[in-house]
Amino acid sequence: MNPKFYLTTPIYYVNSAPHLGTTYCTLAADAIRRYHGMLGQETLLVTGSDEHSQNVERAARKKGLTPFDFSTELSNEFKQQWDKFKVPYRFIRTSDPKHHETVQWLFDRCLKNGYIYPSTYSGQYCVNDELYVNDAEPGDPCPDCGRPTETVSEENYFFKLSAFQDRLLALYENDPGFVQPDYRRNEIVSFVKGGLRDLSISRNNLTWGIPVPVEGNHVFYVWFDALISYLTAVREEKLWPADLHLIGKDILRFHAIYWPAFLMAADLPLPKKIFAHGWILKDSIKMSKSRGNVVRPEPLRQIIGADPLRYFLLREIPFGQDGNFSYDVLITRINADLANGLGNLASRTLTMIRQYRGGTVPASAGSAEIAETARNTISGYREAFENFEFNRALEQVMALITVVDKAIVQYQPWALAKKEHAEPQAQLDEILYSAAEVLRIVTALLAPVMPEACAQLWAQLGMTSNLETLRIDELAWGQLAAGQAIGEVAPVFPRLDAAKIIDQIQVIDDQEADRINLLLGKTEPVAAPWAPPPGVAPLSPEITIDDFVKIDLRVGQVLTAEPVKGADKLLHLTVDLAEEKPRTIVAGIAKAYSPEQLIGRKVVIVANLAPRKLRGIESRGMIVAASLEDTPPVLAAFLEDVPVGARLK
Repeated sequence: MNPKFYLTTPIYYVNSAPHLGTTYCTLAADAIRRYHGMLGQETLLVTGSDEHSQNVERAARKKGLTPFDFSTELSNEFKQQWDKFKVPYRFIRTSDPKHHETVQWLFDRCLKNGYIYPSTYSGQYCVNDELYVNDAEPGDPCPDCGRPTETVSEENYFFKLSAFQDRLLALYENDPGFVQPDYRRNEIVSFVKGGLRDLSISRNNLTWGIPVPVEGNHVFYVWFDALISYLTAVREEKLWPADLHLIGKDILRFHAIYWPAFLMAADLPLPKKIFAHGWILKDSIKMSKSRGNVVRPEPLRQIIGADPLRYFLLREIPFGQDGNFSYDVLITRINADLANGLGNLASRTLTMIRQYRGGTVPASAGSAEIAETARNTISGYREAFENFEFNRALEQVMALITVVDKAIVQYQPWALAKKEHAEPQAQLDEILYSAAEVLRIVTALLAPVMPEACAQLWAQLGMTSNLETLRIDELAWGQLAAGQAIGEVAPVFPRLDAAKIIDQIQVIDDQEADRINLLLGKTEPVAAPWAPPPGVAPLSPEITIDDFVKIDLRVGQVLTAEPVKGADKLLHLTVDLAEEKPRTIVAGIAKAYSPEQLIGRKVVIVANLAPRKLRGIESRGMIVAASLEDTPPVLAAFLEDVPVGARLK
C-alpha cells in the first residue's frame, strides 16, 4: 500500500459562494481522506478556486473591484466554509504566481512535443460556462446552460486533442478503474469514439488570465489553466500523480478527456482515478442560482451540526447518482439513525455499565452471534467504502446497531441485574460487553464521516487513544479491554423538532442569501437604519392632534421652593398659574436646581394632570424639563416675557 494518499476536489469556480453541492463533494473527499488516514497513510486533500474567466472580469468590474480582489473575496468564502466544517485542506488559487509558472511550464512541454499550434477560431462561445460550442449558429443557446452564445473570431493557440483519441480509448480499456462509476466511463468512451476535435486553449481579448509565453496578448483559456492546478499544488513535493480526483458529473468530460491528454502530451504521469459524483437536487430539480433553489450549507451547519449533515449526505445519496434534498428527509434520517440509533445505543449501554458494573467494562468474550455480525460489518464496510459506496457502508453500520438493540431487548439486562446467581450475572456481562464493543467498533467505522461526534463517543467509552490514529484495517472484535473505566455520559445527537428546526434554518438562510448576493455584487449595500445619538430616547408612538390637545400646557411662575424631607431629588414648589390660588407641585429637579435658583422663574407646567401624592404631598401638575440618559434635567424656558397663565399651543 502506498504510504501517501493524495486526492482533490474540483477547483471551485468563483462565480458563486459554496452551496450544498460543493459542500457535498468536499465533505465526501474529507471522509475518503480520513479513511485512508486510518489505514496508516499520510494524506493530503487539495481544493481551491478557479478564478480566470471573462465572467469574473465582468463581475469584478460591476462591483468596482479588480478581478484579483473580487476573486480573493470569493476564494475566502470557500476557505472559511471548509474551516467551519473542520476539513483539513491545502488551497490552491489559479491566480497564484506559482500556478502561472506550472501552466507555462506544461504548455512549453506540450509545445515542444508538437501538440500545440496557432490558428484562428471563429464560432460560438458561452461566457457562462467558458465553453466553445461547436456546430452552433450565432444566437444558438449553450447546450449546457441554455443561455445565448456569443460569436467570437480570434487568433488562438490550439491543443491537438484529436491526436489522442486512440490513446485515450486504450487507457479506458486497459484501466477500467480510471473513470468511475462504470456508467460514467461508458459515457466518456462513447463521446471519444464519436471523434475529438482540437481544442482552443487561449484567448486574446482578455487581460485577466495567465499569459501564454508566446508573442501577442494571449492568456490561457480556463481548462488548460484550471486543471493544471492539481499538479501545481504538489509539484514541489513530487506527490504527483494524484490518487483520486473527485468531481461533479458535469465536468467529467474535461477531467477524463482533456486532462489526461494534456498530461500525455507533456509526458507526465496520469492521475490514478477520476470519480464523478451526481448532483444534489432540490425538489427533484438541479440546484442553480437562476432557479433560486440553492441550498446553502452554513444554515444547516449552524442548526443541524456539521457531523449530522456529513452523515446525511453520504448515507442518503448513493455516491455517483443524483440525490434529492429536502429538510423533512434530512431531519427524519438524523432522528432515526443518529438520535434513536447510535445516540440511544451509546446512552443506554454506558448508563447500564455505570449502573450495573460500577462504570467499568465487564470481563466477557461477548455474544458469539453479535461478534460474527460485527466482523462481517467491518469487512463489508471496508469493501463498500473503498468502492465509494458510502451509503451501503453506513447502512451496514446501522444494521449492526439494530442487531445489538434487539439483543438488549432479548437479554433484558435490567432484569438480569436483579438476579444474584452466577449464570444471569454472566449473561449480564455478555450483553453489556457486546453492546460496548459494538459501540467501540461502530464509532471507529463512523469516524471518517463524523469525526467530532465520534471523538466524543470514543471519550465516553473511556478510550484514551487518538481515534484518528486508530488503524481501521486492524479493527477486530474483542479489543475493548475488560475493566476499562468509562467516561462521563452525555447526549451527542439530540432529537430534532422538524417545525422548529426548519424555521431556524430559514431565518439564517435568508440572511446568508442577502450576504452572498452583496458579495457577488448582485445587490447594493443597504444603508444602516438611522439611529438617534447615544442617550437620546427613541420617539414614542405617534398620537393624533386630538390626543395632543388634551394636554394643557401653561406658563407658571415659581413662588416658593424647598427640599422634600428624606428625598434628595425632590423639591416642593408653589407655582402661580393665574388661578384663584397657587398650585403645589413636587418636581424631581433638586440635583439640578437649588431652591434659590427657582424662585421667581417662569416654567412650563402640565396643568391638567390628575393629582397624585409624592412623599405625602399632593402634587397638582408636572413641571416640564428635558434630559438625556444620565444627565441632569433642564427646565423649559422663554426668551421673551410671557404672561403667567398663558397656554402653550
